[in-house]
Amino acid sequence: MENQNSYQKINDKIKKFSEDRDWSQFHDPKNLAVSLVLESSEVLELYQWTKDNQLNPRRAEKIGEELADVFYWVIMLSNYYNIDLLDALDKKLDKNMEKYPIEKSKGSSAKYNEL
Repeated sequence: MENQNSYQKINDKIKKFSEDRDWSQFHDPKNLAVSLVLESSEVLELYQWTKDNQLNPRRAEKIGEELADVFYWVIMLSNYYNIDLLDALDKKLDKNMEKYPIEKSKGSSAKYNEL
């Protein structure tokens, strides 16, 4: 229940942020999805030109900020379609547990249809 309350609190804050600025007029599904992908690419950009996935400290500090941007757009897109993200995630995890049974997938990076 605490997770649901925390999620609802941040969801309400995001809605208010957008509503206060009258930005919903720009938030159609395509623009929300584009924003999500662009922010996701900023996470990836932090790893550009790194060796062994080692981020320099200045870039490492930005990971949380960029992930927050991604999360923001995930919430915005889910709100557009009235998707309860926590419920959707729970259902997706259940589906993945069926697709990736432990006895077949443990220690393997193979896709479910290759197990």
